[in-house]
Amino acid sequence: MADEARSHIRRATPADVPALVALREVVAGEGRWIGRELPLPGDFGERLAASIDDPASATFVAEVDGVVVGDGGLHANGAGHGELFMALLPGHRGRGLGAALLDASVEWARARPEIHKVVLQVWPHNEAAISLYRRAGFVVEGYRHRHWRRADGSLWDVIEMGLLVDG
Repeated sequence: MADEARSHIRRATPADVPALVALREVVAGEGRWIGRELPLPGDFGERLAASIDDPASATFVAEVDGVVVGDGGLHANGAGHGELFMALLPGHRGRGLGAALLDASVEWARARPEIHKVVLQVWPHNEAAISLYRRAGFVVEGYRHRHWRRADGSLWDVIEMGLLVDG
């Protein structure tokens, strides 16, 4: 938990977009933790900036010593759900930053009357993330076999989890 003493969680700003693009390039390049794969779309930075400015979304960044090392947040989908996303750079995982990003995201959702549930998808092999989500109260709601086609053509299973936040 060494990062906790030097870390800070805050809302993302448009000035964070270059760091967030670089973060996604690293994590997507690992090819095993998030759905996004390389290459990132050419307008990816513009999409991030639009999301940061969207009042129906919340993006939080994790900083260590003033450097962005992770992000997480929610996109409200208009059906009462906040769809969770999260990514942390290697070397900063397992140190409490994911939990802090998750807490900030869930707190934001609880303050939004139009959101009654936070939902997410996670790869079955991402045991650390599944454990984090369970500790936060998320429950498994589904398992989709061969659901996501990866760039190499393989089909990956996904676990769907949810957390009610309206009561």
